[in-house]
Amino acid sequence: MTDWFGRAVLNVADVEASLRFYVERLGFTSPWRYDEGGKASVAQVERQSCAFILADNWPEKIGKGLMFISLNVEPGTREDAVAALDALRAELEAKGVPVKEGSWGYRLLVVDDPDGNQLFFNYPAETASGTVAKDEP
Repeated sequence: MTDWFGRAVLNVADVEASLRFYVERLGFTSPWRYDEGGKASVAQVERQSCAFILADNWPEKIGKGLMFISLNVEPGTREDAVAALDALRAELEAKGVPVKEGSWGYRLLVVDDPDGNQLFFNYPAETASGTVAKDEP
């Protein structure tokens, strides 16, 4: 069996500044980076099983990324899922991260990075039975 591991590339103007934002304010770690001319040009950030590559290679694409991130909460009750998102919001706001409300057919927590790339965290949608729907976009 072969497992796939995907990482989206978020295009940024300044990888060093983006690293500071993702690590210091969003709680990611950075397992590797590639420096060019003494400055980071590409780097990976990750938090749990969520990983992105930050790159300054394509200036015409800066700030055009959108990542949809789901929190897998156990047990999978609606209340637990809402509490997890509320706790994440409180964590980010305590670190000075602007958090916005959004909607994509259901409620979202939205974070913009310094370049305008967006992270969408979905609040749980309910099925007709009242249970939390898993993996719904």
